[in-house]
Amino acid sequence: DSKGRMEKPANMFAGWPDAGTEGPSFFWQGNDTLKVPRSMHQLTRQSVVKNLLAAGAQESGFAFVQGGVSTCRHDSDHEDVFRQESSFHYLFGVAEPDCFGGLVLGTGESVLFVPKLPEVYATWMGPIASKEDYKKKYEVDKVCFVEEIASFVAELKPSTIYVYSGVNSDSKTEATPATFDGIDKYTVDKKILHPAIYEARVIKNEEELKVLRFANQVSSAAHISVMQKVRPGMMEYQMEADFLHHCYYNGGMRFASYTAICGCGPNASVLHYGHAGAPNNRRLAQDEVTLNDMGCEYYCYASDITCSFPIGGKFSAEQRAIYEAVLDANVKVMKTLAPGVTWVDMHLLAERTIAEHLLRLGYLRGDIEDIIAAEIPSVFMPHGLGHLMGIDTHDVGGYPEGAPRYKSLRMNRTLLEGMVLTVEPGCYFIGHLLEGALRDEQKAKHLVEDKLRAQLGKFGGVRIEDNMAITSNGIELLTNVPRTVREIETVMAGGAFPLADSDYPIPRPAPRK
Repeated sequence: DSKGRMEKPANMFAGWPDAGTEGPSFFWQGNDTLKVPRSMHQLTRQSVVKNLLAAGAQESGFAFVQGGVSTCRHDSDHEDVFRQESSFHYLFGVAEPDCFGGLVLGTGESVLFVPKLPEVYATWMGPIASKEDYKKKYEVDKVCFVEEIASFVAELKPSTIYVYSGVNSDSKTEATPATFDGIDKYTVDKKILHPAIYEARVIKNEEELKVLRFANQVSSAAHISVMQKVRPGMMEYQMEADFLHHCYYNGGMRFASYTAICGCGPNASVLHYGHAGAPNNRRLAQDEVTLNDMGCEYYCYASDITCSFPIGGKFSAEQRAIYEAVLDANVKVMKTLAPGVTWVDMHLLAERTIAEHLLRLGYLRGDIEDIIAAEIPSVFMPHGLGHLMGIDTHDVGGYPEGAPRYKSLRMNRTLLEGMVLTVEPGCYFIGHLLEGALRDEQKAKHLVEDKLRAQLGKFGGVRIEDNMAITSNGIELLTNVPRTVREIETVMAGGAFPLADSDYPIPRPAPRK
């Protein structure tokens, strides 16, 4: 409750509560931020152990994982702000780097291995926590030093050590399997822990959902703040700055979920604009639409929200028509989502909906079935409809073992209750894709060239992205931002949100109590 959130936090010194602090442990950033019980990780560990045993792991086995390591910027001594490796966070919730962890499968016992720090650490970084400090803070069953891993395992005598080894289907990067001197003396399995963790992360428990709701609540309010403050003549990066400030100042969110995309005018056609070579540095113009794709994370759990709106506060007729085409696709998909629905079908529904609008608006010609057969929709929406979301923005588990791969889709699954995902249809006028389509005889006959070329270099496009959880019979929308044209134009004119007489058809999140 709000009283609990505003109570005085435990006295902290360099990240550690006073020795006399009693009661269960929480992650909490103070003020009106969310208190996350560390006991949440007992549930996530149980899910992983259950998956391991179901996959044939032996109860006499030991699951062994490595946390993230501290790094510096290139060859300097500038230490990067550490953010925990995602699967290690899922299992243990540990903020500090250079740790290892283990699960005794027969008993479910959790073991945390922490580095033995030199005395000088206390001068530069704060007090050196004891094993008991770590045990109490992270609510694990046992804490040992990293230097004690070999002796711990020797005493345990596991039949098999299961290590985290596999490839992320999004990044194509490989996980780092944990090791220690002498591990070669044991039977090591590198196959089943990785999918066991991934499949556990796909389904969120109620405590995880609370964190994701909070991340969305704060990030949604930050998007609204940007909408209300934006003015022609500002720079794109000022929208990014306002968003990040709002999330950290009001939500204690130190990390963004990903690099902000604030693409105004033609920059909206660059799907991952905002990178180092194009750092959100165009000046905002009165008659342009901006596409702002931004999210922050709380306790490593992400939000991923995109709002598209006119810098001057009013859509032109053409801008409004494209915006409402994308909104129609967004809403149709959300109304259809439920357990048992296949994600590929939802992607095709979004493509068809946008193509039907483009046909009616005169950007396309011909029969809709022929347009779809010629793969015209992917010219205007060259990315997938969305992705799973959780501790990573593009969360793991989108392609379980054996699932066919699609070039543009980050997921090919049948939906299950407890999944959290994004729905983010878009319609863009991307120069090189349109030029390629115009050179393709089968595609060119469906494209109205003059009308399309009129948008190039002016109107980059629109994306609308919401986050939601799959419930037993539909969805729970987590995002809460202006979506209809009337809502956007009202808020940008200084009106309150939500509107008392909103014309948005999807039930919105209830206010946080």
